[in-house]
Amino acid sequence: MIGRIWGAFNPPKPPKSKDALKFGILGAANIAPLALVGPAKSHPEIVIQAVAARDRTKAEAFAKTNNIPEVKNSYQEILDDPNIDCVFIPLANSLHFEWAVRSIRAGKHVLLEKPSVSNSTEAKILFNLPELSKHDGPVLLEAFHNRFYPAWSFFRSLITPADVVHVSSNSMIPWWGTGKDDIHFNYDLAGGTMMAMGTYNFAALRLAFDADPEECLSCDVTPGTEGVHTKCDYDFTAKFRFPNGAIGEAHSTLKGPTMWTPSHVTATHKQVVVPDKTLPADQEKVQARQVTLHGVIHGIFWHRIDVKDVFEIRRKDNGTVIKTWTEQKSHKTYSFSEAGEEFAGLPGETYWMSYRYMLEQFVNRVKGRKTQYWVSREDSIAQMKMLDMAYEKSGLGVRPNSAYTTTMAQ
Repeated sequence: MIGRIWGAFNPPKPPKSKDALKFGILGAANIAPLALVGPAKSHPEIVIQAVAARDRTKAEAFAKTNNIPEVKNSYQEILDDPNIDCVFIPLANSLHFEWAVRSIRAGKHVLLEKPSVSNSTEAKILFNLPELSKHDGPVLLEAFHNRFYPAWSFFRSLITPADVVHVSSNSMIPWWGTGKDDIHFNYDLAGGTMMAMGTYNFAALRLAFDADPEECLSCDVTPGTEGVHTKCDYDFTAKFRFPNGAIGEAHSTLKGPTMWTPSHVTATHKQVVVPDKTLPADQEKVQARQVTLHGVIHGIFWHRIDVKDVFEIRRKDNGTVIKTWTEQKSHKTYSFSEAGEEFAGLPGETYWMSYRYMLEQFVNRVKGRKTQYWVSREDSIAQMKMLDMAYEKSGLGVRPNSAYTTTMAQ
């Protein structure tokens, strides 16, 4: 484990190709080194070329620390530079829409921090921009990095969405990991725990069911009590109804206990009949599967996939149970080669973070190559609809449109 994590933060640095994509970063955000600067070191087709921030002094310090050659005076200056191919947008949620639109209209490929925007209204506008439908148009990706990690792909291969009847997803940040003045707790900046950690939980539910929720049945929150904090949830517990009566439940907090615990998602299947030619004609074998992925968000540090299968042999005529037993297995897949079978030939190393797996696919899409996994425009819109659904049910209300959204509508 130590070697794997050391390698993640100190990866090999292959020579950069002549046609490497040059990235500009909008904002000297704390997440940028983890999400882009570090993972880009091991990718021969990515160069981090420039950064800009509202405070140039902060941008200069960020550039020096991360060996970025250029500091621009403004975000727009990055977009105006023909030498920049792509931009990474790790700004406050309320600024995602404006700068993603501006970037796309400037012809830049966009890697956009999640959640993609403030609400589904903005998502529908952004992901349906006509520029994105052009044959040689810009690439836009909501940076759901964990969904590119091998453990997530392997987890999904172990479940049958049509047979899943219940999914629960939990995550947390300890109380000491956030502060009152963080952007997560600012309503005007489209903050809230559902927007921060909850978006992982909600995506896990949608993908485990391979469907979108029909209704948010309940959403209990603990909101702030003053100023910009009053409509921001510090924690939440939400319950959704999915097609065929399936239930999805999600919980997260940004003010959790002192001891951090890994995020997890559990998918529970209904009983299904499985073929067994060894049985007499009047008997059948049924299986009920439960699959849990521990370490949903940052699998590089630690994860485990637990599979629990409960079997029964029963009579067909009256359902009398003749025999019951349980089989349990655990898996770890830090690379696709470890996942084996259908994943064996896919690229990756055990020291690749989820961000690095995501960058591999982002570059492939920009270069016109095949991508093994992608977060589609429709997926990102559906994700924001689910967040809106929960905020409406909570009573806190949908996160507000940005001023730029209003300007575009005029």
